[in-house]
Amino acid sequence: MTRAQVIRRVVKPVVWVVGLGIPVRLLWGALHGTLGSEPVRAIQEWTGKGALVGLLLTLAVTPLRRLTGWNELIRLRRLLGTFAFFLATLHLLTYLVFDQSLSLAMIRKDIMEHPWVTAGFAAWVLMVPLALTSTAGMVRRLGGKRWQRLHLLVYLAAAGGVFHFLWLVKKDATTPERFGLVLVALLLMRLPAWAVRARA
Repeated sequence: MTRAQVIRRVVKPVVWVVGLGIPVRLLWGALHGTLGSEPVRAIQEWTGKGALVGLLLTLAVTPLRRLTGWNELIRLRRLLGTFAFFLATLHLLTYLVFDQSLSLAMIRKDIMEHPWVTAGFAAWVLMVPLALTSTAGMVRRLGGKRWQRLHLLVYLAAAGGVFHFLWLVKKDATTPERFGLVLVALLLMRLPAWAVRARA
């Protein structure tokens, strides 16, 4: 198989299975009582981590493409980003419905008082324009350069997700710290390309 066929026939189906498998597994667990004593928390953890993994994988596409020479990897970026936003939205909805009972007053108070809520909500807001402009049609309408500048928001969204996770954890911060290290590594891998663009 060619590289393009590997991406289309193997990698993309795996992404679809994993991306849809998370909410299906959570729905099954909620209906059959297999999510433990705190099902809402389990749903929030799975969707939150899934969204953050999706964001970091989206950011990893370009560095991996440059390191491996597999330009076909670029075809995964939109799909990974879409699933990241999908899981982040499920994460947010779980919080709004089950934690805050859709009370605007409670939500506003929580955002003002707790930095992890502020960071998480800000990360989701930053992902909205990315999701809305992810189509090829929007790339044409905005123009390549403006589209690229807009999609730099993905770095802020990923950072917001990492801080949301880090500030949320009360005891063992090992997992969010690992997410943070991955994000820093991905940013460092981008520095040479950014430096070349800056000089140009």
